[in-house]
Amino acid sequence: MKKSQLLMSLALVSIVALTGCKTKVKRVGVDETIDLSGRWNDTDSQLVSAEMVSDLASRSWIEEYTAAHGGQKPVVIVGTVRNLSSEHIETETFTKDLERELINSGRVKFVANPIERGELRQERKEQQTWSREETQKRLAAETGADYMLQGGIKTIIDQEGKESVKFYQVDLELVQLESNEKAWIGSKKIKKYVKKRSFSL
Repeated sequence: MKKSQLLMSLALVSIVALTGCKTKVKRVGVDETIDLSGRWNDTDSQLVSAEMVSDLASRSWIEEYTAAHGGQKPVVIVGTVRNLSSEHIETETFTKDLERELINSGRVKFVANPIERGELRQERKEQQTWSREETQKRLAAETGADYMLQGGIKTIIDQEGKESVKFYQVDLELVQLESNEKAWIGSKKIKKYVKKRSFSL
């Protein structure tokens, strides 16, 4: 085969390969369930936050605190939710959902977590130097939390050949900061059966 014919053949193969590998994108509803890999996904996160919010808000700890503190709302801070699973899981997706729903219910207050606080404290420090006195925000005037929300995610995977069963367990605990008493414990379990397809040419 001549060199020019070889180059043309390679170019043609490259063009076919490139046109055959186009990315196709379709918009879908955020509440639509799509499982591609069998790993933890947005649907799992939404299921966890919905069940945890419902359970946490229905328990007596809010009313007990409010009754014992002259009608004041309990103040909560989100602590560490450890990912002890075998996958990368962004735990903040469901803790933020939980935080939002409880704040919007008007029954609970949340304060900034340790990461958020660092930026806020730096801003207040800079205001003492650079902002007009009447607009400066006071130092050491933060609201202290009454409870901390902590927890973790664990997985158990049973696999044989191309089939596997994935079990996820999310545990959250609400702990009274002064006494270390646990005011609430919530748990959500998710189980998936995954079968990998066999591709044949």
